[in-house]
Amino acid sequence: MFRKYIALLSILMVITGCSSEDDVINLRIGHALDEQHSVHQAMVYMGERLSYYSDNQMQISLYPNAQLGSEREMLELLQIGSLAMTKVSAAAIEGFVPEMKIYGVPYLFRDNKHRWAVLQSDIGKTILGATDKAHLTGMGYYDAGSRSFYTSKQRVETPSDLSGQKIRVMQSPSAVNMVNTMGGSATPISFGELYTALQQGVVDGAENNPPSFFLSRHYEISNYYVLDEHTSVPDVIVASKHIFENLTPQQQEWLQLAVDDSIELQKRLWSELEERSLNEVKAAGVEVIYPDKQPFVDSVQSLYKSHEGTIIGEFIKQIKAMEQEVPNE
Repeated sequence: MFRKYIALLSILMVITGCSSEDDVINLRIGHALDEQHSVHQAMVYMGERLSYYSDNQMQISLYPNAQLGSEREMLELLQIGSLAMTKVSAAAIEGFVPEMKIYGVPYLFRDNKHRWAVLQSDIGKTILGATDKAHLTGMGYYDAGSRSFYTSKQRVETPSDLSGQKIRVMQSPSAVNMVNTMGGSATPISFGELYTALQQGVVDGAENNPPSFFLSRHYEISNYYVLDEHTSVPDVIVASKHIFENLTPQQQEWLQLAVDDSIELQKRLWSELEERSLNEVKAAGVEVIYPDKQPFVDSVQSLYKSHEGTIIGEFIKQIKAMEQEVPNE
């Protein structure tokens, strides 16, 4: 751990969140995913669009593969202005922005169409704007699909099958409560350590979306993937408030336009990668299970009751009410 922080400090001695040479502003962006991921590809495109909008007055330098630390560590770098932007799961930002807990509520969205209608509505914008009090600037959402369980030894077709199984979750109270409520034993472990944890039997399984399951190669160890699709936690694009507010209004507009363009590309790339990922893990011998979701829905109703009378409970009401306004897929 000490060596890790020394290495990170060495990088930050030469990398600040934003630099300016010959009137060209260079924004440093870090994320924890590899270059194959739709997030990285979308951020490459973001840089291209930013150069276009600014007539090469602004550019982006990308640092993938958690080179600058975990999602939480990069958020902390944003808060002190040592990094310009990052992409984090909404679950990872719960500790900084409590409103983000809404996205950890299981079976919150009817389908993808409903989910994107919410994210692009005043509700989604309000939650994104809540990042301000954490010295962050919410820029938009990326698609992260739906999360489902995968296990190494025991098939999961109903919540009762999770009993006695140690399931890796993100460092998120919402994720811990959900898995424990379903009957599993939630075990927070960093994503970078999960392959080894599965291999050594430290955990019996985990939960994630198809591209993460595939690109992490966790399918090499996990024999079963049950598409219960319990949560649809979006990724959040956030900037350092300090760095963003030091840009001119014109520069802020250029950056937001570039982010918006990258969102549209990422959504298309995500859909393609999701389909490919499921085909690849099936070809590798993983049994993909399509369960009856109702028992899973029934098993988490107590979580809904626990939010009554809170801001999360109010968001739930508003989001569920929007189902009537959004046509089915």
